[in-house]
Amino acid sequence: MPPLFSIITVTYNAENVLERTLRSVAEQSYARIEYIVIDGASTDGTMEMVTSYKSQSPGLVRFEVISEPDKGLYDAMNKGLRMATGDYVWFLNAGDTLQSPETVARLAEVAERNGMPDILYGETDVVDEQGKFLAARRLKAPEHLTWKSFRTGMLVCHQAFVMKREAAPEYDLQYRFSADFDWCVRCMKQSATIVHSHLRLIHYLSEGMTTRNRKASLKERYRIMCNYYGTFPTQIRHLWFALRFYWAKLFGNNY
Repeated sequence: MPPLFSIITVTYNAENVLERTLRSVAEQSYARIEYIVIDGASTDGTMEMVTSYKSQSPGLVRFEVISEPDKGLYDAMNKGLRMATGDYVWFLNAGDTLQSPETVARLAEVAERNGMPDILYGETDVVDEQGKFLAARRLKAPEHLTWKSFRTGMLVCHQAFVMKREAAPEYDLQYRFSADFDWCVRCMKQSATIVHSHLRLIHYLSEGMTTRNRKASLKERYRIMCNYYGTFPTQIRHLWFALRFYWAKLFGNNY
């Protein structure tokens, strides 16, 4: 049977950017999708929008919604993991969209052709709040990905990293801004098969939580890198990161 994808969106007061995310899921040509929306008790029109799309999405296998206070983004993601029943889990943040209506169908073909690997990944484009294309993500997905690949940064965007549900760990809540980096490394460490889809999977909203809290996020990421890759090697690499950052800034691509 073709794989079932559990797509999970975490929201909080996201009515300004959420509609295009909901639409991108509802418009998928692939039938075997369950969609899970975890809302942190929004006080704007987020839930009305979600409820409206739920009633308009009969083609999905399942559309589940909860709205309640949580302990932050990654606590909400853990709730989504616990609710998911699919073969794969795929996180799509509010404001992000799937690249086209054929995206999930194409990724399903890659999964089946490669014997249902533990992890599927692909490329990401960056968009603004109006959904306008800004740039291809500066860090490119490598042809061969392992847990050691992230020594040089998060080479695959979290939203373009699709993990088998039965093996997916929960997010470590000690990290407020970079638990996705830690999660991806742990996923890769325990996975036997990791496959590059060679697909552009995601339009990523440039102003996510990590972007807004960049300094705190980088500090957490440094701690995570030291934990997995050693303190001294991480310090040396960060000198290179600094050079790479200023080079990108000089030539106008900071994504």
